Amino acid sequence: MKSKFLGFFLATVFVGAILGVGCLGGGGHDGGTEYSGIATESGNAEADFDIVGTRVTADDSWLAFSMIVRGDVAATTPAVTGELAGSEVYAYVWPTSIAPADVGFEDAEGILAFVVTSHPDFDDTPLFDENADGDESNDGREWHSHWVVLVNDDACGDGALKVMDIPEGAEPDMPASWPGLPLMLDSPGYVPEIGFEDISIRVSIDDVGEFSGTSYDGVTAALTISEEVRPPLLCVSYVFDVASGDLSLPGRVD
Repeated sequence: MKSKFLGFFLATVFVGAILGVGCLGGGGHDGGTEYSGIATESGNAEADFDIVGTRVTADDSWLAFSMIVRGDVAATTPAVTGELAGSEVYAYVWPTSIAPADVGFEDAEGILAFVVTSHPDFDDTPLFDENADGDESNDGREWHSHWVVLVNDDACGDGALKVMDIPEGAEPDMPASWPGLPLMLDSPGYVPEIGFEDISIRVSIDDVGEFSGTSYDGVTAALTISEEVRPPLLCVSYVFDVASGDLSLPGRVD
């Protein structure tokens, strides 16, 4: 379901994350209080991307990201086009207020988000063989994880976001598992656990205590590679659902 409020939603999360805006009430989704993360009413998107609950917790040296949907999580993947240009990426996204430098993007300013993605037309995890066939270059369809830095770019649409491009010739400090793409995108190799309606993933963090109270939200979305395969290379093209209803980042890491 393509969101006609895409520009508003994405501009809101961009401003909110950068300024640290967040509220524990928030949003057009009244999820009640039983769920300890962000509880969300169902019926806002097709079932596999219809968010019911979103949570991020800190434990020992790990951040744990989880999301529950109404349908069969991770069952729907983008159609194969056979081309990189114009191909789609489906994503379960946790936008946060964590500084990009905290996970290795030393020169970046924007919204740090953890994402679990599928994109059958290209592979961006050259260090990992997710489908265990001996070839590290053909695993894009398999659901896998990234840290990404999101920034606003109206070239993607009014108020829309993109994964931050790296300008030609620039050599920013990047995480060790950066896949070499001209994007502020890391491929750390954390493997999601996929249930019927829930997806979860644990991410190693050196000093997890400093992230207690960090703000977060949950989003299901699609991104699209540009037809020209040039900047803006990877834009958020539509939003299926937003956990808070208004991208106010109301969740707090506990």
